[in-house]
Amino acid sequence: MKKTNKNKSEKVKSWDVVKTTMQYLYPPAWKQFKGYFFCGFIRLLIDAIQPFVLIMISPLLIDELLGGRNVKYLLTYVAIIAVGSTLLSLIGSVLGCIMEKYDQKMQNYFTEQISLRVMELDFQLTEDKEALDQIEAARTGMSWYSGGVHGITTQLFNMISNIIKLVGVMVLIAIYAPLLFALILVLLVFNVLIRHKMNQLEVEAYARLSKLNRVWGYLCWNLTDFQYGKEIRLYDAKDMMVTKWGRYTDEMNANWKKNADDNLKWALVAVIIDVARFTLMYLYLGYLAIFGYISIGIFTQMRSASSTFQSSLEAIVWGVQEIVKKSNYAHEYVKFMNYPAAIVKGNKPVEEKEHIIEFKNVSFTYPNTDVMVLNHVNVTLTPGEHLSVVGLNGAGKTTFIKLLSRLYDPTEGEILLDGVNIKEYDYEEYMNLFAPVFQDFKLFAFSIKENITMDEKIENKEVEPYLSKVGLSEKLSTLSQGMDTMLFKQFEEDGIVPSGGEQQKLAIARALYKNSPVVILDEPTAALDPVAEYEIYRQFNDLVGGKTAIYISHRLSSCKFCDRIAVFSEGTIKEYGTHDELVRLENGIYAEMFAAQAQYYR
Repeated sequence: MKKTNKNKSEKVKSWDVVKTTMQYLYPPAWKQFKGYFFCGFIRLLIDAIQPFVLIMISPLLIDELLGGRNVKYLLTYVAIIAVGSTLLSLIGSVLGCIMEKYDQKMQNYFTEQISLRVMELDFQLTEDKEALDQIEAARTGMSWYSGGVHGITTQLFNMISNIIKLVGVMVLIAIYAPLLFALILVLLVFNVLIRHKMNQLEVEAYARLSKLNRVWGYLCWNLTDFQYGKEIRLYDAKDMMVTKWGRYTDEMNANWKKNADDNLKWALVAVIIDVARFTLMYLYLGYLAIFGYISIGIFTQMRSASSTFQSSLEAIVWGVQEIVKKSNYAHEYVKFMNYPAAIVKGNKPVEEKEHIIEFKNVSFTYPNTDVMVLNHVNVTLTPGEHLSVVGLNGAGKTTFIKLLSRLYDPTEGEILLDGVNIKEYDYEEYMNLFAPVFQDFKLFAFSIKENITMDEKIENKEVEPYLSKVGLSEKLSTLSQGMDTMLFKQFEEDGIVPSGGEQQKLAIARALYKNSPVVILDEPTAALDPVAEYEIYRQFNDLVGGKTAIYISHRLSSCKFCDRIAVFSEGTIKEYGTHDELVRLENGIYAEMFAAQAQYYR
C-alpha cells in the first residue's frame, strides 16, 4: 500500500513538473517564434493524413487486380498513392527543415537566457557546488537530453497526430475485425510497463551524469584552451590532464554502459512481445480472409490499420512518457532560472550624496566551511577618506572588500550605509557605488574601449582622459586602430597581448571611468615595475580625487598616501591609525612589517 501511494505521489509530482515547465517555457517561445508552431501544426495534420492514403486506396487496388483489372481504375489508384504520398512527404520534409531552423534559434535564445542568468547570479553562488551543478543540469537539460522546447513540442505534436490516426483506424477495425482491439490492447499494456521502466533507468543515468559531465567538460576545455598552455608545458602537466580526462571519460562511458545493460533485458522482452503481436494478428486476419468474412483487399487494409493502430497507440503512450521525461530534464532550466538568491536584496533607493560606511561587529565564514575568515570587524569610512588595508596573506583583506561590495553577506554583524543596513538598499544601486580593481581582475577579448566602458556606443573622446591618467596614452599612440584595438588573439590575429602592468592600468582606467563614489584598489601595483608603481602612487590623489578610496597593498610605502591604515591579522583589525602613529607602536604588526620592507630601500 505504501508503495502504491509513493508511486501515485511521484506521478502527481511528474505531471506538476510538466505543467510548470510548459508554463515557463512556452509563453516566451510563442512570443519569439510563432512561425515554428504554425509549421508544426500543419505538419502534424500532414503526418496524421498520410497513412490513410495507403490504407484507404490499397484495398481498392488489390481487389481491382484480383477482380475486374480495369486499367483506368488501376492507374488512378496508383497515381493517388504515388502523387499523394510524395506530395505529403515533400511538404512534411520542408516544414521539418523550417522547424529545425527555428529549433536552432530557440536553442540560442534559451542558451542566452541561461548566460544572462549566470551573469546575474549572486557571486557567492559561483563558488557553490550545488549551484554549479544546477547550471550544468540546466544546460544539458535544455539541449541534448530534452531537446528543449523543440524536443517537447515534437513529442506533443506527434501525440496529437497519432490520436487523429488512432481514431481513424479504430473506425475501420471496428467494422471489419473488432477482436484486434483486445489483442493490441493486452500487448500494449506490457509495452507501456516496459517503456516506463526503461525511462526510469534513463532518468537515473542522467541524474548520475550531471557532475561527471561538468568535470569532463572542464578538462576538455583546459586541454584545448591556450591560456593554460604555459603551465601545461612548463610543468609537464600533459600526462596528468590526459589521464584525468581518460578517467572521467571512462566513468561517463561506464555510466551509459550500466544504463544500456539495465535496459537490455527489457528491450529483449519488448522484441518478444512484438513477435507475438504479429503472429496473432496474421492468424486472426488469415482466418477472416480464408472463411470469406473479408476480401483480400480488406485483409491488407486491416493489416495496415492494425499496425497503424498499434504504432499510434504505442506512440501516444510513449509520447506521454517522453513528454514527462523531457519536461523533467527541461525543468532543470526552470529550477536554475528560479534559483534562490544567496543574499538579501532590498528596494530602498541610494541617495546621491556623500556616504558614511560602517562595519559593525562583522564576522564571516565562507559557505560550507567552518573557518571564520573575518572575526568581529569594526571600522568606519567617512566621505572622501583614503583607507589603506594591510596584512599578511589570508588575513581577510580581500574578503573585507567582497563583503563591502555585496559579493557576500556577513555571517554575523552588519554593514551600514548612512546608518542603514546595506541589505535594505536596492542591490544594483548599491553596487554602483563601488569601482573595484581586484587582484584577480579580468580583461575580455574585446576592444580596449569596450574593456573600459563595457559599452559599444561610447565615443573615443570620452575614454581618452582615463587612459591618459593611468599612463597609457603613449602606448595607445603606437596602435594603428587606437582604442578599437582588440585585446588578445582569440578572435583577431592583430589583437595585442598587453603586459601584466598594462593590463593592470587598463583595469584601473575601467574603475575610474565608472566614476563611482568609492574606489577600491586591491593590489593595484602588483604587476607594475618600480617606475610605474611610483607614478601610480604619485598620482594617487589625482586619480581618485575626492572619492572615498580603499587601497589594499603588501607594499607598505603606499600607505603614506592614505589617511588611515587598518592592519588585518587573524581575521580582524588589530591596529588602526595613520602611518606615523602605527610605525611608533612598540612591537606593532605594522611597524615590524614596515621595518622589514624598508631595509630593502635604504
